[in-house]
Amino acid sequence: MTTVKNVRLFPRVPEAPAVDVEISEGRFSGFSPAAGAPTAGADSADQHSLGPDSVTGPEVIDGAGRILLPSLGDVHAHLDSNRMGQTFRPHTADGTLHGYIMNDRENWRSGERSVAAQAAYAIETIIASGGTRIRSHAQVDADCGLERFHGVKEALAAHADVLDFQIVAFPQAGIVAEQGVRELLDAALSEGADLVGGLDPLLYDRDPVSHLDVVFDLAEKHGKGIDIHLHEAGTAGLFSLEEIAARTRAAGMDGQVTVSHAFALNTNPESEVGRILDVLADAGVSLTTVAPAKGALPQALIAERSIALGLGEDGQRDYWGPYGDGDLLRRTWQLAFTNGFRRDADIEGCLDIASRGGARVMAGARPDGTELLDDDRFGLAPGAPADFVLLDADTVTSAIMDCPTERDVFKAGRLIASGGRLLDGTRLS
Repeated sequence: MTTVKNVRLFPRVPEAPAVDVEISEGRFSGFSPAAGAPTAGADSADQHSLGPDSVTGPEVIDGAGRILLPSLGDVHAHLDSNRMGQTFRPHTADGTLHGYIMNDRENWRSGERSVAAQAAYAIETIIASGGTRIRSHAQVDADCGLERFHGVKEALAAHADVLDFQIVAFPQAGIVAEQGVRELLDAALSEGADLVGGLDPLLYDRDPVSHLDVVFDLAEKHGKGIDIHLHEAGTAGLFSLEEIAARTRAAGMDGQVTVSHAFALNTNPESEVGRILDVLADAGVSLTTVAPAKGALPQALIAERSIALGLGEDGQRDYWGPYGDGDLLRRTWQLAFTNGFRRDADIEGCLDIASRGGARVMAGARPDGTELLDDDRFGLAPGAPADFVLLDADTVTSAIMDCPTERDVFKAGRLIASGGRLLDGTRLS
C-alpha cells in the first residue's frame, strides 16, 4: 500500500480541498480528505521534487498540495523520424505530401543517433512530460525495409516497465505505389507490430480498393488493429472515411480501427460532417488528432456520438518540420489553442482527450459518459491504474496554460520520472 498525501485531485477551482490518495497493487484504492498535511507554497517548495530521497517513508509520499492529473498519452507518434536533441537542421522539403515523404527518405540515415537510440530519447522525453502510453508509427517501405520498425520496437521494449505502448507498421510511401510493401507489412505484423497502417488510399496511392484490401486483409490474417493516416480533405476524405467505415463493419472490427488526422471533418459542410460522424460511430471507428494549425476536429460533435478521440504529437523536430518538443502537456495547450477555447470546461476537455481519450483509443473502448473522477477504468477513481502526474498549479486549466516544467510522473503508483528525467539514472542525452 502506498499513500500520496495532500494533493488536489483534478481541481477546477483554486480553493479545491486536498485529499490523500491510497494506492494498492498499482491501482487507486481510495481517496479521503487530507489530514494535517502541509500545503504548497514558498515554505514547502523544497518538498516538490520527489526523487528517491524525498519520500517521507517507504509507503508514504508527501504531495505538498500540488495537483494530481491523470497521466497523458501520445497516441500518434513517429519515434523513428524525430530529431529532438540533435543538431538543428534547416527545413528542406518542398511543401507537398510526397515531398515531405521523400525528404525524410533522403535524410533519415544521416541522424546523429541510431533509430533505436533516437526513439529512446523521444520516449524518455515523453515520459518525463507526463506520458505513460505511446502508440508509434514505424515506417515500413521499399527504402528502409524493417530497419526503422526494428529500431522503434527495440526502444519501446526497453521501456516496457514504465510505458504502455503499441507499434503501427506504417507504409509511409504507400502500399500500391511501391513493390514489396505488402510483404514487408506482413513480416512486421508477424514480428510483433500491433496494428497495420495506411495512408491516403485515394489521393496518394490512387487505388483505394487495392490499398484498403491489403490493410484489412493483413489485419484479419494477423488478428491485429488498423490505424490509417487520412490527410485527404473535402469529398475525397469523405469517400475514404465511408470506405473505411464500411470495411470496419463488414469485418466486425468495432473498436479496432483508428483514423488519424481525418481532415475531411474540418473541410466539409457541417451537415456532411455530422453524417459521416454518424457512419464512423456506427462502425466503431476511433480518431486521433495532433492539434494541427489547420484541421481542428469538431470535438463537440465527436463527443456527442461517443467516438473515442485521442491526442498525439506526430513528428517532433524532424524532416517534415521544426516544431515539437515531446511535451504532452504543451501539446494539450496546443489542442486548446488551435480550437480557440477559452472556457475552462473546454480546456479541461482537451486534457481528457490527451489522457482518457488516448487510453480508450489504445484499448478499443468508447466514451460512456462516465466522469473522470468516477471512471474506474481510465480515470481517477478507485480501481483505475495509478498512472498520474503531480505538478504545481492552481487548477487544471492553469496547469495547461502555464505548463510547469517540474513534474513528477507515476506509473502504477511508482514514481518513474522527476525533474525532466527518468529515475533509473538514465538522463536524456
